[in-house]
Amino acid sequence: MKVSIVTAVLNGERTLRDCMQSVADQDYPDIEHVFIDGGSTDGTVDVIRKSANGKSRWISEPDNGLYDAMNKGIRLSTGAIVGILNADDFYAAPDIIDRVVARMSVSRADTCYGDLVYIKRNDPRKHVRHWRSGLYNRGRFRRGWMPPHPTFFVRRSVYEKYGLFDLAFPLCADYELMLRLLYRHEVSTVYIPSVMVKMRTGGSCRPGVGNTLHNMAENYRAWTANGLKPNPLTFLLKPLRKTLQYIG
Repeated sequence: MKVSIVTAVLNGERTLRDCMQSVADQDYPDIEHVFIDGGSTDGTVDVIRKSANGKSRWISEPDNGLYDAMNKGIRLSTGAIVGILNADDFYAAPDIIDRVVARMSVSRADTCYGDLVYIKRNDPRKHVRHWRSGLYNRGRFRRGWMPPHPTFFVRRSVYEKYGLFDLAFPLCADYELMLRLLYRHEVSTVYIPSVMVKMRTGGSCRPGVGNTLHNMAENYRAWTANGLKPNPLTFLLKPLRKTLQYIG
């Protein structure tokens, strides 16, 4: 069963090699790495071109933001299972894809997810925050829960049935997608209780009160756009969960 890993990148020359190497180091034999470059002006395209082989695909052209690039990558990919790995991120071990395929095959789940750690941007050995997802039950979404998107793997048939990222959500299209799949349509999922991805701090999600309020507003709209009635506390509990991850 082929697995496609989609990486959207813009001027990511400094970190992209770690991302690429973590995919190349995977034990699982049938992996396709798809790169969607948004028109980088540094050496990103050269890095991609030098690594291109029969198991990689790439394009470089302007896009309408991160989620548009991810959609392009999903459409370009050919795997039966699709994962998203950001250019700043890398897999925590060489058996991650092996475990994803095994768990999804045995459970027959249509999606899976795991845990993630945030690391210092310039020192991957230093962990900043630990995102422990825990077992899924539908009600947890109403208590501010969501899995870390870089650990979220989806069967292609699910994307074909329920759609890709909604570009009407420029900040939180990953949240809207997972809410739509797991909560609204009750797509099956399985949890892998270990760190699957290491993510560098300082990426596209910036801290700050203004950004938090914009995220909360988009989170609310994700519920209403899907015809769902949210719990008002959901949007307070969601950022609180992130704060608690610094403690755990």
